[in-house]
Order: sequence, then structure tokens, then C-alpha cells
Amino acid sequence: MPRFAANLSTLFTDLPLPERITAAKEVGFKGVEIQFPYHVDAARLADMVACAELSMVLFNAPPGDWEAGERGLAAVPGREQEFRDGLELALHYAELLDCPRLHVMAGIVDEDDIDAAFDTYVANLAYAADEALAQDVKILIEPINPVDMPGYFMTRPEDALTVLEAVDHKNLYLQYDLYHAQMVQGGLTDFLEANMARIAHMQVASVPGRHEPDANSEINYRYLFNLIDAHGYNGWIGCEYKPRINTRTGLRWAKEWGIG
Repeated sequence: MPRFAANLSTLFTDLPLPERITAAKEVGFKGVEIQFPYHVDAARLADMVACAELSMVLFNAPPGDWEAGERGLAAVPGREQEFRDGLELALHYAELLDCPRLHVMAGIVDEDDIDAAFDTYVANLAYAADEALAQDVKILIEPINPVDMPGYFMTRPEDALTVLEAVDHKNLYLQYDLYHAQMVQGGLTDFLEANMARIAHMQVASVPGRHEPDANSEINYRYLFNLIDAHGYNGWIGCEYKPRINTRTGLRWAKEWGIG
């Protein structure tokens, strides 16, 4: 059966963070993920998650100056030390939260710097994978579609495979967001069947709209969840979507999996 994790950055957003964690537990989630946890003390956040008897399954490394438009540093030439400092902070959070996966965002890159950005990305990911391995934390990369994030360095799942091959590190994996993949490439079944061993985390949302992964989507999620189960996927599926009305009402799609 799929293991779904509530994304605390997109679900229950009418509540403060501690109550979002409690709400996720109340509706049946066993795991949670969050985009950026750094506005909360790591030990305090770990206590909140532990008290709710939930697992923190994923969060992102620091993205740089988000308000200024930065969306990660891993592929940005000249920012290597900032990237390493952010990784150190992220691994500190991962240790206290007992979180086994860390998404490292590539960043916004000028088209004229693509070759330098690729080399920077490969070197930074190799460093991150090495550093995280000692802590038993998997480093993940995620293609993000250019409609949602213009200028992002890595947009297609096939591009992510190229990066994985270039880095060639046993502790580097793909975070496969089916919403982003459908927006730019499609072919979800074929990609999943060919690359399941490289995927350490998945995320879901409807296309169009990035809402609940229900029947009001061009993606046949019921079919894909069965396919994922049939292949023995034992990771988590993050619910990183924007509810159409509110989180609890929208969870009707998940009732057959014990949520809602």
C-alpha cells in the first residue's frame, strides 16, 4: 500500500505549524515532509513530530535568498561555500529530525552559464552525497517544470538521469514529482518502470492546477499507485499539492488508503 506523507508547507495552511502536524496525525498520515524547516528550531520541530508519532521523511536544503528569487545553490557557480554551509545546516536538522532524505535544489541559472552550472552541480552533488552518507541520509535531486519555476536549471526527468550518471554516486537519488514530470514530459508509466531503483521519493498533485491527486486530473493516479505498489516501491509519496477548498475536504481521494 502506498505510504503517503503530508506536505506541511502546502496542506493545513490555515493552521500554525504545530497544529498542522497534529492535523496530519489526526487524518491518518504516518509521515510528513516540509519544504524548508529552518524558521523553527530543529530540536523543537523534532519534538513536535515525535510527539505526534510521525516520521519526517523529507525536506529541502537551504535555497539561498528565496525572497530575492533564488531557488537553490547547487548549480550556481561561485556559491560553493554557501552551498556547503547550507548543507551543514540541513544535515544538522536531518540528524535531530531523524530524516533520511534531503532534497538539494539546483537553482536558477543563466542560459549562458549552462556548462559551468553543470560542472558546479556535479561537483556539489558529489560533495553532498559524500557528506550525507556518513549520516545515512540520501541526497535527492528533483526536476521542476519551467512553468512553476522559470529558469530552474533542471526541468526534465531525463535531465536528472544524465546528472545521476555524471555524478555516479551510490548516495544520490531521484525525487520524482509526477506533477512536474507530466507537465514537461509525460510518459509516467514508462519512466517509473525503467527507473524505479533510482527513485527514493515521489510527490503527487493533479494536472492541471496542482490540486488533489484525484479523478479531476489528466493523470490516472489510481493506476499509477497500483503500478508503484506492484514494483515494490517502499519509499514515501509526498502530498505536495494545493487543496481546491481545504485540506480535510479534499482528502476524499485518500480514504481507501486510510487517510481522511
